[in-house]
Amino acid sequence: MTTPDALASAAPLFIVFNIGSGHGDADAARQSIASACLAAGRAHEVLVVDDPQRIAELAAQAVQRAQQSSPVRGIVVAAGGDGTINAVAQATLGSGCAFGVLPQGTFNYFSRTHGIPADIDEAMQVLLNETAQPVQVGLVNERVFLVNASLGLYPALLEDREAWKQQFGRSRWVAIGAGLATLLRVHRNLRLRIEVEGPDAPVPQLRELRTPTLFVGNNALQMEQLGFPEAQAIDAGELAGIALRPVGRLWMLWLLLRGAMGQLGAADKIVDFPFRQLTVRRARTFGARRMKVATDGEITWLSLPLQFRVAPEPLWLVRPSTAAPERAGP
Repeated sequence: MTTPDALASAAPLFIVFNIGSGHGDADAARQSIASACLAAGRAHEVLVVDDPQRIAELAAQAVQRAQQSSPVRGIVVAAGGDGTINAVAQATLGSGCAFGVLPQGTFNYFSRTHGIPADIDEAMQVLLNETAQPVQVGLVNERVFLVNASLGLYPALLEDREAWKQQFGRSRWVAIGAGLATLLRVHRNLRLRIEVEGPDAPVPQLRELRTPTLFVGNNALQMEQLGFPEAQAIDAGELAGIALRPVGRLWMLWLLLRGAMGQLGAADKIVDFPFRQLTVRRARTFGARRMKVATDGEITWLSLPLQFRVAPEPLWLVRPSTAAPERAGP
Protein backbone atom coordinates (compact mmCIF):
# COMPACT_ATOMS: atom_id res chain seq x y z
CA MET A 1 0.00 0.00 0.00
CA THR A 2 1.40 3.39 -1.01
CA THR A 3 1.14 5.85 1.88
CA PRO A 4 1.80 9.58 1.78
CA ASP A 5 4.54 11.28 3.71
CA ALA A 6 3.67 12.32 7.23
CA LEU A 7 2.20 15.75 6.72
CA ALA A 8 4.60 18.42 7.87
CA SER A 9 3.64 22.02 8.50
CA ALA A 10 5.62 22.95 5.37
CA ALA A 11 3.77 20.63 2.96
CA PRO A 12 2.75 22.77 -0.03
CA LEU A 13 -0.71 22.64 -1.60
CA PHE A 14 -1.22 22.07 -5.33
CA ILE A 15 -4.81 23.09 -5.99
CA VAL A 16 -6.75 22.16 -9.13
CA PHE A 17 -9.44 24.86 -9.12
CA ASN A 18 -12.49 24.49 -11.39
CA ILE A 19 -13.82 28.03 -11.76
CA GLY A 20 -16.98 26.69 -13.42
CA SER A 21 -18.17 24.68 -10.38
CA GLY A 22 -21.02 25.84 -8.16
CA HIS A 23 -22.47 29.30 -7.73
CA GLY A 24 -19.74 30.97 -5.66
CA ASP A 25 -17.38 33.80 -6.52
CA ALA A 26 -14.22 32.17 -7.89
CA ASP A 27 -12.08 35.27 -7.29
CA ALA A 28 -13.22 35.50 -3.67
CA ALA A 29 -12.50 31.79 -3.19
CA ARG A 30 -8.97 32.18 -4.57
CA GLN A 31 -8.39 35.14 -2.28
CA SER A 32 -9.51 33.06 0.71
CA ILE A 33 -7.09 30.30 -0.29
CA ALA A 34 -4.19 32.74 -0.66
CA SER A 35 -4.95 34.49 2.64
CA ALA A 36 -5.18 31.23 4.60
CA CYS A 37 -1.91 29.91 3.14
CA LEU A 38 -0.13 33.19 3.81
CA ALA A 39 -1.32 33.25 7.43
CA ALA A 40 -0.14 29.66 7.91
CA GLY A 41 3.17 30.16 6.10
CA ARG A 42 2.30 27.46 3.55
CA ALA A 43 3.33 27.50 -0.08
CA HIS A 44 0.59 26.85 -2.60
CA GLU A 45 -0.01 26.80 -6.33
CA VAL A 46 -3.39 27.11 -8.06
CA LEU A 47 -3.91 25.38 -11.40
CA VAL A 48 -7.03 27.00 -12.85
CA VAL A 49 -9.42 24.85 -14.88
CA ASP A 50 -10.90 27.23 -17.46
CA ASP A 51 -11.82 24.40 -19.84
CA PRO A 52 -13.46 21.20 -18.47
CA GLN A 53 -11.57 19.17 -21.07
CA ARG A 54 -8.30 20.03 -19.29
CA ILE A 55 -9.18 18.77 -15.79
CA ALA A 56 -7.35 15.44 -16.22
CA GLU A 57 -4.29 17.17 -17.69
CA LEU A 58 -4.09 19.71 -14.87
CA ALA A 59 -4.70 17.04 -12.23
CA ALA A 60 -1.75 15.04 -13.60
CA GLN A 61 0.41 18.19 -13.49
CA ALA A 62 -0.59 18.83 -9.87
CA VAL A 63 0.31 15.26 -8.88
CA GLN A 64 3.69 15.48 -10.62
CA ARG A 65 4.56 18.74 -8.87
CA ALA A 66 3.43 17.38 -5.51
CA GLN A 67 5.61 14.27 -5.98
CA GLN A 68 8.62 16.42 -6.85
CA SER A 69 8.12 18.69 -3.85
CA SER A 70 10.91 18.64 -1.26
CA PRO A 71 11.57 17.93 1.60
CA VAL A 72 8.07 16.38 1.76
CA ARG A 73 5.59 15.61 -0.96
CA GLY A 74 2.83 18.13 -1.44
CA ILE A 75 -0.91 17.73 -1.04
CA VAL A 76 -3.00 17.51 -4.22
CA VAL A 77 -6.26 19.44 -3.74
CA ALA A 78 -9.47 19.43 -5.77
CA ALA A 79 -11.51 22.65 -5.62
CA GLY A 80 -14.84 22.02 -7.34
CA GLY A 81 -17.85 19.73 -7.44
CA ASP A 82 -18.04 15.94 -7.38
CA GLY A 83 -16.89 15.66 -11.03
CA THR A 84 -13.77 17.74 -10.39
CA ILE A 85 -13.04 15.85 -7.18
CA ASN A 86 -13.36 12.57 -9.10
CA ALA A 87 -10.90 13.63 -11.81
CA VAL A 88 -8.27 14.80 -9.33
CA ALA A 89 -8.75 11.70 -7.16
CA GLN A 90 -8.20 9.52 -10.27
CA ALA A 91 -4.81 11.16 -10.78
CA THR A 92 -3.87 11.08 -7.08
CA LEU A 93 -4.80 7.48 -6.19
CA GLY A 94 -1.63 5.42 -5.78
CA SER A 95 0.68 8.43 -6.30
CA GLY A 96 1.96 8.55 -2.72
CA CYS A 97 0.48 12.04 -2.29
CA ALA A 98 -2.20 13.08 0.14
CA PHE A 99 -5.49 14.38 -1.27
CA GLY A 100 -7.51 17.40 -0.17
CA VAL A 101 -10.89 18.84 -1.04
CA LEU A 102 -12.31 22.37 -1.19
CA PRO A 103 -15.97 21.65 -2.04
CA GLN A 104 -17.45 24.05 -4.59
CA GLY A 105 -20.29 21.98 -6.02
CA THR A 106 -24.03 21.64 -5.43
CA PHE A 107 -24.38 18.35 -3.56
CA ASN A 108 -20.82 17.76 -2.29
CA TYR A 109 -21.62 14.20 -1.17
CA PHE A 110 -17.98 13.18 -0.88
CA SER A 111 -16.87 16.10 1.27
CA ARG A 112 -19.99 15.97 3.48
CA THR A 113 -19.50 12.25 4.09
CA HIS A 114 -15.99 12.92 5.37
CA GLY A 115 -16.82 15.93 7.52
CA ILE A 116 -15.23 18.57 5.28
CA PRO A 117 -17.04 21.94 5.60
CA ALA A 118 -18.66 23.62 2.61
CA ASP A 119 -17.35 27.01 3.76
CA ILE A 120 -14.03 27.56 2.02
CA ASP A 121 -12.37 29.26 5.00
CA GLU A 122 -13.28 26.33 7.25
CA ALA A 123 -12.26 23.80 4.61
CA MET A 124 -8.87 25.54 4.31
CA GLN A 125 -8.32 25.12 8.05
CA VAL A 126 -8.90 21.37 7.60
CA LEU A 127 -6.31 21.29 4.82
CA LEU A 128 -3.77 23.26 6.82
CA ASN A 129 -4.17 21.53 10.19
CA GLU A 130 -5.42 17.95 9.75
CA THR A 131 -3.67 14.77 8.62
CA ALA A 132 -4.42 12.27 5.85
CA GLN A 133 -6.64 9.27 6.57
CA PRO A 134 -7.53 6.37 4.27
CA VAL A 135 -10.94 6.40 2.56
CA GLN A 136 -12.55 3.82 0.28
CA VAL A 137 -12.51 4.23 -3.50
CA GLY A 138 -14.73 2.40 -5.99
CA LEU A 139 -13.47 1.29 -9.40
CA VAL A 140 -15.28 0.37 -12.60
CA ASN A 141 -12.81 -0.95 -15.18
CA GLU A 142 -10.10 0.92 -13.23
CA ARG A 143 -12.00 4.23 -13.45
CA VAL A 144 -12.43 5.85 -10.04
CA PHE A 145 -15.77 6.68 -8.45
CA LEU A 146 -16.06 8.19 -4.99
CA VAL A 147 -19.85 8.64 -4.81
CA ASN A 148 -21.53 6.40 -7.41
CA ALA A 149 -21.34 4.78 -10.82
CA SER A 150 -24.30 3.85 -13.00
CA LEU A 151 -25.53 2.74 -16.39
CA GLY A 152 -28.83 2.91 -18.24
CA LEU A 153 -31.40 5.49 -17.20
CA TYR A 154 -29.27 7.37 -14.66
CA PRO A 155 -26.62 8.52 -17.19
CA ALA A 156 -29.50 9.67 -19.44
CA LEU A 157 -30.84 11.75 -16.54
CA LEU A 158 -27.43 13.37 -16.12
CA GLU A 159 -27.08 14.13 -19.83
CA ASP A 160 -30.55 15.71 -20.01
CA ARG A 161 -29.91 17.74 -16.86
CA GLU A 162 -26.71 19.15 -18.33
CA ALA A 163 -28.49 20.04 -21.59
CA TRP A 164 -31.24 21.83 -19.67
CA LYS A 165 -28.67 23.73 -17.60
CA GLN A 166 -26.97 24.92 -20.78
CA GLN A 167 -30.31 26.21 -22.07
CA PHE A 168 -32.06 27.45 -18.92
CA GLY A 169 -29.28 27.97 -16.36
CA ARG A 170 -28.42 26.29 -13.06
CA SER A 171 -31.21 25.86 -10.52
CA ARG A 172 -32.93 23.11 -8.57
CA TRP A 173 -36.11 23.60 -10.61
CA VAL A 174 -34.23 23.21 -13.87
CA ALA A 175 -32.74 19.94 -12.56
CA ILE A 176 -36.19 18.70 -11.48
CA GLY A 177 -37.71 19.64 -14.84
CA ALA A 178 -34.95 17.84 -16.73
CA GLY A 179 -35.42 14.74 -14.58
CA LEU A 180 -39.16 14.64 -15.17
CA ALA A 181 -38.67 15.05 -18.92
CA THR A 182 -36.23 12.14 -18.95
CA LEU A 183 -38.51 9.86 -16.93
CA LEU A 184 -41.51 10.58 -19.13
CA ARG A 185 -39.70 9.37 -22.23
CA VAL A 186 -39.82 5.71 -23.21
CA HIS A 187 -36.63 3.89 -22.20
CA ARG A 188 -35.41 0.48 -23.28
CA ASN A 189 -34.58 -1.94 -20.48
CA LEU A 190 -31.07 -3.31 -20.23
CA ARG A 191 -30.70 -7.10 -20.38
CA LEU A 192 -27.69 -7.90 -18.25
CA ARG A 193 -25.87 -10.94 -16.95
CA ILE A 194 -24.27 -10.11 -13.62
CA GLU A 195 -21.82 -12.04 -11.47
CA VAL A 196 -21.88 -11.04 -7.79
CA GLU A 197 -19.24 -11.67 -5.14
CA GLY A 198 -20.01 -10.43 -1.66
CA PRO A 199 -20.59 -11.23 2.01
CA ASP A 200 -23.59 -13.40 1.17
CA ALA A 201 -21.98 -14.90 -1.93
CA PRO A 202 -18.45 -16.15 -1.17
CA VAL A 203 -18.81 -18.20 -4.36
CA PRO A 204 -19.67 -15.90 -7.30
CA GLN A 205 -23.39 -15.97 -8.12
CA LEU A 206 -24.55 -15.57 -11.72
CA ARG A 207 -27.95 -14.10 -12.51
CA GLU A 208 -29.75 -12.34 -15.33
CA LEU A 209 -31.24 -8.94 -14.75
CA ARG A 210 -33.66 -6.86 -16.77
CA THR A 211 -33.60 -3.25 -15.64
CA PRO A 212 -33.75 0.32 -16.93
CA THR A 213 -30.81 1.28 -14.72
CA LEU A 214 -28.07 -0.21 -12.56
CA PHE A 215 -26.63 2.02 -9.83
CA VAL A 216 -23.55 1.29 -7.71
CA GLY A 217 -23.09 3.36 -4.56
CA ASN A 218 -19.88 4.15 -2.68
CA ASN A 219 -21.27 6.89 -0.46
CA ALA A 220 -23.04 6.01 2.79
CA LEU A 221 -24.62 9.45 3.14
CA GLN A 222 -26.29 9.23 -0.27
CA MET A 223 -27.50 5.68 0.43
CA GLU A 224 -28.97 6.75 3.77
CA GLN A 225 -30.76 9.70 2.19
CA LEU A 226 -32.37 7.36 -0.33
CA GLY A 227 -33.35 4.91 2.43
CA PHE A 228 -31.03 1.97 1.68
CA PRO A 229 -29.53 -0.25 4.41
CA GLU A 230 -26.49 -0.80 2.16
CA ALA A 231 -25.02 2.33 3.74
CA GLN A 232 -23.76 -0.04 6.43
CA ALA A 233 -22.13 -2.23 3.77
CA ILE A 234 -20.20 0.76 2.43
CA ASP A 235 -19.00 1.52 5.95
CA ALA A 236 -17.82 -2.11 6.12
CA GLY A 237 -15.71 -1.86 2.96
CA GLU A 238 -18.19 -2.99 0.31
CA LEU A 239 -20.18 -1.37 -2.49
CA ALA A 240 -23.97 -1.13 -2.87
CA GLY A 241 -25.72 -2.41 -5.99
CA ILE A 242 -29.20 -1.09 -6.80
CA ALA A 243 -31.34 -2.05 -9.80
CA LEU A 244 -34.86 -1.01 -10.75
CA ARG A 245 -37.29 -3.66 -11.95
CA PRO A 246 -38.99 -2.86 -15.28
CA VAL A 247 -41.82 -0.38 -14.57
CA GLY A 248 -44.03 2.08 -16.43
CA ARG A 249 -43.62 5.82 -16.41
CA LEU A 250 -46.12 6.44 -13.60
CA TRP A 251 -44.30 3.92 -11.40
CA MET A 252 -41.05 5.66 -12.29
CA LEU A 253 -42.42 9.00 -11.07
CA TRP A 254 -43.70 7.36 -7.88
CA LEU A 255 -40.26 5.89 -7.22
CA LEU A 256 -38.70 9.31 -7.81
CA LEU A 257 -41.02 10.71 -5.13
CA ARG A 258 -40.12 7.90 -2.72
CA GLY A 259 -36.44 8.63 -3.29
CA ALA A 260 -37.02 12.30 -2.44
CA MET A 261 -38.66 11.16 0.82
CA GLY A 262 -35.79 8.80 1.68
CA GLN A 263 -37.96 5.70 1.23
CA LEU A 264 -36.65 4.25 -2.01
CA GLY A 265 -34.99 1.31 -0.28
CA ALA A 266 -38.39 0.00 0.91
CA ALA A 267 -39.96 -0.04 -2.57
CA ASP A 268 -40.83 -3.51 -3.94
CA LYS A 269 -39.68 -2.51 -7.44
CA ILE A 270 -36.08 -2.18 -6.26
CA VAL A 271 -33.40 -4.88 -6.14
CA ASP A 272 -30.52 -3.98 -3.81
CA PHE A 273 -27.47 -5.96 -2.71
CA PRO A 274 -24.04 -5.34 -1.17
CA PHE A 275 -21.00 -6.77 -2.93
CA ARG A 276 -17.23 -6.86 -3.06
CA GLN A 277 -17.00 -7.36 -6.81
CA LEU A 278 -19.59 -7.20 -9.57
CA THR A 279 -19.07 -8.19 -13.20
CA VAL A 280 -21.64 -6.97 -15.75
CA ARG A 281 -22.12 -8.32 -19.28
CA ARG A 282 -24.93 -8.12 -21.80
CA ALA A 283 -27.31 -11.07 -21.56
CA ARG A 284 -27.11 -11.47 -25.32
CA THR A 285 -23.80 -12.18 -26.99
CA PHE A 286 -24.45 -9.81 -29.89
CA GLY A 287 -24.71 -6.04 -29.69
CA ALA A 288 -22.44 -3.17 -28.74
CA ARG A 289 -19.24 -4.04 -26.92
CA ARG A 290 -19.19 -0.79 -24.97
CA MET A 291 -21.64 0.83 -22.58
CA LYS A 292 -22.25 4.37 -21.41
CA VAL A 293 -21.33 4.70 -17.73
CA ALA A 294 -21.63 7.67 -15.37
CA THR A 295 -19.03 8.03 -12.60
CA ASP A 296 -19.67 10.79 -10.06
CA GLY A 297 -21.78 12.62 -12.63
CA GLU A 298 -19.26 12.38 -15.49
CA ILE A 299 -20.22 10.21 -18.48
CA THR A 300 -17.90 7.98 -20.48
CA TRP A 301 -18.00 4.86 -22.66
CA LEU A 302 -16.38 1.74 -21.19
CA SER A 303 -15.68 -1.64 -22.75
CA LEU A 304 -17.60 -4.72 -21.63
CA PRO A 305 -17.48 -6.56 -19.36
CA LEU A 306 -17.79 -3.93 -16.64
CA GLN A 307 -16.10 -4.84 -13.38
CA PHE A 308 -17.06 -2.91 -10.25
CA ARG A 309 -14.91 -3.35 -7.16
CA VAL A 310 -13.33 -1.61 -4.20
CA ALA A 311 -9.86 -0.27 -5.06
CA PRO A 312 -7.08 -2.35 -3.46
CA GLU A 313 -5.59 0.75 -1.85
CA PRO A 314 -7.33 3.76 -0.33
CA LEU A 315 -7.23 7.43 -1.14
CA TRP A 316 -5.37 9.32 1.60
CA LEU A 317 -7.74 12.19 2.33
CA VAL A 318 -6.93 15.16 4.55
CA ARG A 319 -10.05 15.26 6.73
CA PRO A 320 -11.07 16.03 10.30
CA SER A 321 -9.85 13.32 12.66
CA THR A 322 -12.35 14.02 15.45
CA ALA A 323 -15.45 15.61 13.93
CA ALA A 324 -18.19 13.15 12.98
CA PRO A 325 -18.99 13.16 9.25
CA GLU A 326 -22.42 14.36 8.19
CA ARG A 327 -24.99 11.58 7.99
CA ALA A 328 -28.63 11.55 6.99
CA GLY A 329 -31.18 12.39 9.63
CA PRO A 330 -34.06 10.15 10.74
